[in-house]
Amino acid sequence: MLVGLISGFILLIAGFALVAAGLRNSNESARLVRHTFEVKDAIGDLTVALERSEAARRGYLIEPDPYRRQVYEEWAPQIVPSLNRLEELVSDSPAQSESVRRLRPIVVKELAEIERSMDLATSGDFATARAEFSGSPGLSTLQLIRDRARRINAVEEGLLRERQDAARNQQNFVQLLLLLTGTLLAGVAAFTFWLVRKFTRELLDSQKRLHRLNTDLEGAVKERTADLQRANDEIQRFAYIVSHDLRSPLVNVMGFTSEMERADKIVADFVTVVEDKQPELVSDEVRFAAREDLPEAIGFIRSSTRKMDRLINAILDLSRQGRRVLTPEMLPMDRLIGDIAANLEVLAAERDARFIIEEPMPSLRHDRLAVEQIFSNLMENATKYLQSGRQGVIMVRGRREGSRAIFEVEDNGRGIAPEDHERIFELFRRSGQQDQQGEGIGLANVRALAYRLGGTITVRSVLSEGSTFVVDLPVEFSEEGKDQ
Repeated sequence: MLVGLISGFILLIAGFALVAAGLRNSNESARLVRHTFEVKDAIGDLTVALERSEAARRGYLIEPDPYRRQVYEEWAPQIVPSLNRLEELVSDSPAQSESVRRLRPIVVKELAEIERSMDLATSGDFATARAEFSGSPGLSTLQLIRDRARRINAVEEGLLRERQDAARNQQNFVQLLLLLTGTLLAGVAAFTFWLVRKFTRELLDSQKRLHRLNTDLEGAVKERTADLQRANDEIQRFAYIVSHDLRSPLVNVMGFTSEMERADKIVADFVTVVEDKQPELVSDEVRFAAREDLPEAIGFIRSSTRKMDRLINAILDLSRQGRRVLTPEMLPMDRLIGDIAANLEVLAAERDARFIIEEPMPSLRHDRLAVEQIFSNLMENATKYLQSGRQGVIMVRGRREGSRAIFEVEDNGRGIAPEDHERIFELFRRSGQQDQQGEGIGLANVRALAYRLGGTITVRSVLSEGSTFVVDLPVEFSEEGKDQ
């Protein structure tokens, strides 16, 4: 099963790599389309500057007007820069470069004639300027420039169609890869969840069996207990290894997802550019895919990886708890429970709940962290699952019975259905209305900690009236309890 899981992650990483390569190709296609639009714009700038300069010259020679002179001075200086920019843009195409190279002397000659006419007119020699203008092939030269510019533009139009077709094909390919990768991710996530759940259930089951054997039997079952302990340790180590090994490919998946989010924005911007320039080229299918399908698919991948990350963290925490060495110390429970209530006071007030601590309570000699985790979880849960319409009251009390201490955490919340009294202590199981965040791990961890301390936890509850969680612990932690 682990080999299959690793193979799935390898295929998933390969899928993300293909998607990333496809997005890079799509970006290159988008760049070429933008480049074609820039060439077309440069051709338009050149022809507009020439035609307006020529029109200003003709008008100025007919009737000297400062406005026509101003138009000439505005547009004539733009001709050579526009030609240079056009030549630079088509440098990647030998055929287009040759066409622009042949166009340059014609444009330069026409510009020189326009400048000479305007210089003569400006100096007052209108007769010479008009005579030279009448004898020059100005209009035919301008028409020749227009024709050659149209041919260059026609070639760019053909390139534009080819590049836009290539961009659409690449985008469709990326969408298909994204769909397949998302499907594979969902399958790997489901298989991972099932596998982790299976092994963690085995871990908790082995802990429960180990506890029952140590509680009900003495010397005759010590060998059996040792066998179960070894199996428990192996399962914990396996759960830790599986969870740890899953994190590296998961980090890669999350990284590729971030790259896809950035690439998706580039694709959407490209569609917007094409839509602004030539809206007829952008179909509803392409527009919907760029602005709806891709973001939705990436969002699904992001939410799935985050959920998987939370599950892996939870399993790692459970595994660490099972392997942590317990260190017993004297615990004045009045103070410990009071500190927990003080830490939760703000949270309880926000949820309209309050704590009542009944003293005195029996002191314990146990591992502080384990005991704090048990009661913190129970008391915080009591503030979560309140009954609507009434203030929450959480009472904590304790008493000693022989060598054991019994603690109760009672609330007047929404209660738990009878069929769920045992299920809520199982891993990934929750009951009632799911309006609070959680993965169904807290109570399973509480029971596992209670077992490690040599104790038990049970619940009494009535729907709409409240619940009482009963924690039964030995007053003194012992090595036997530790083995349990």
